[in-house]
Order: sequence, then structure tokens, then C-alpha cells
Amino acid sequence: MFKEDLFKDKIILVTGGGSGIGFDISKLFLQYGAYVFIASRKEERLQKAVEQLSEFGGCDYVVCDIREKENVENVAKSIKDKKGKLDILVNNAGGQFPSLAESISFNGWNAVINNNLNGTWYMTQTMSKSFFIPQKSGCIINIIANIFRGFPGMAHTGAARAGVDNLTKTLAVEWAKYHIRVNAVAPGLIFSSGFKNYPPELLEGMHKKIPMKRFGTTEEVGNLCLYLASPMADFITGETVYIDGGHRLWGDLFEI
Repeated sequence: MFKEDLFKDKIILVTGGGSGIGFDISKLFLQYGAYVFIASRKEERLQKAVEQLSEFGGCDYVVCDIREKENVENVAKSIKDKKGKLDILVNNAGGQFPSLAESISFNGWNAVINNNLNGTWYMTQTMSKSFFIPQKSGCIINIIANIFRGFPGMAHTGAARAGVDNLTKTLAVEWAKYHIRVNAVAPGLIFSSGFKNYPPELLEGMHKKIPMKRFGTTEEVGNLCLYLASPMADFITGETVYIDGGHRLWGDLFEI
């Protein structure tokens, strides 16, 4: 479906690119000719990831806590100094934990909101003002979650991801005049390294609740991102595309 040089000469930033879904998104963009920057908080993980990713193409990393303004600005400066431009931003960094709403502490709520909503906004606005708006071109892909029917068991991330979903629609309209496309990808249950953050008993048998009776793969999410970032999707903006095997339409996530 994709030409080998589809993203030749394109510079791409993937937050949370050191592991899981972000790692495979980065790998796929590299395989199709892009130069990729990955960003996250842990330098050791980034260094290891770049060693592995460099096998597929030009790759570099920038240490960044997306919740911190100075960190985000440093990412923009680093990319500008090294490559002079940015073409595509994939907002993949995020995190959450399962909890009933009444058990979420103030600190727990704020941590998830700051990471998944505020961090996404800081990165989006900064990269757009630094690159996309001045150059009058750009593509933003926001990785959110399956919030189609709310998110019982994770009210904090449900609220944050819904905010990013709305932000996606809003910016798609406001920034169309700058030729910036903004879309979101909403993965369902994807088998990745992130699964280790959840108790095994919580995940046991969960694939049976998905109409397709399996978990998705990180590569499948990456392929969707490639499409949305490619010229084949040039007339698509403001959309949230679900990749969940039909789970949003049938089946519960956690036992409440």
C-alpha cells in the first residue's frame, strides 16, 4: 500500500517513542524514509530505543517531560537546530491507571490530566507555533483511547482523552488556513509493553469481549498513523479513527 520513500525528507516527532505503540509508530515511519525524533522522560530508555530504531533509518532523541513548558520548548529548539523543520507530530505520550472514580486521589487525577491533556496541548501549540504555522504546512496525530461510551474504570483518562478528541476537532477547523491537518487515533485494547502496568487478572480473558476476539497490535496502530500522515489522507482532518476490533460498539472493558 505504501511506497518505500513515502516519507522521504520528512521530519517527524513521536512523543513516548521509546516503547510500546510509540516505538512501532517510529519504526514504521523510519522504514518509509522519514527522519524521526523520539521524546520521553527517561533518557536510558530513549538511548536504547534509538540504538534499535537506527537500524531502520535516521533517528535521534530528545529528553522531555511534556508537562513542563521549558522541556517542550527545548524539544522545538533541538529539532530546529538539527533539522530546521518539522513536518509531522505524533502525540503519543501518556499514561493512566485503573481506578474507580471515587478512589482517584486529587494527585492521581491531576497527574493523568497534566500528562494526557495538558502535555498534549503544550506539545501541539509549541510545535505548531515553532514550525507548522510559519511554514504553513503540518500534520498532527493525537493518540487517545477508546472513549466512545465513556471510560468506566478510568474516569481521569477518559476526561483527558475526550478533551484531546475535542481539541482535535477544534484545531482542525482553526488551523486549516495554515494547511495543518489534525486527526486522532483511538486504539482499543492493543497488546504492547503497556500491558505490564495492569494486573494480569484484570486482563485475563479480556480479548473475548472484543468482537474480533483478539487484541490489536502496535503495528496496526502504526499503519493507521502512516495513512493519516500520508498524502492519501490529504482531505481528512478533524477525525477520530477508532482501531479497536469493534470493541467500542459491544462489550465492557472492566468489571465495575
